Amino acid sequence: MNSKWQSLLGLANRAGKCITGEELVIKAIQRQKARLVLVSSDASSNTKKKMTDKCTYYNVPVKWVEDRYSLGNAVGKDYRVAVAVTDEGFTKKLKTLLD
Repeated sequence: MNSKWQSLLGLANRAGKCITGEELVIKAIQRQKARLVLVSSDASSNTKKKMTDKCTYYNVPVKWVEDRYSLGNAVGKDYRVAVAVTDEGFTKKLKTLLD
């Protein structure tokens, strides 16, 4: 079942406001293009640490989602462990839905 945050993330992805994949998300954080990073709770401990460290350093909020399949499903992929949202409007709404 699609939840509201998944629907909104899918819309953001279709609008070209999402970056998916671990390395691309890291680059988006470093280039200060990421406004929000979503990480799956079942990501490896190394990936979780890398994402939280980068986001803390560059002052980007991180939200945790259930698993890699729900995150990937939201953006039309099989699975994803990390997605960066690059639009401020989508970021505000996703934060309220994920709190």
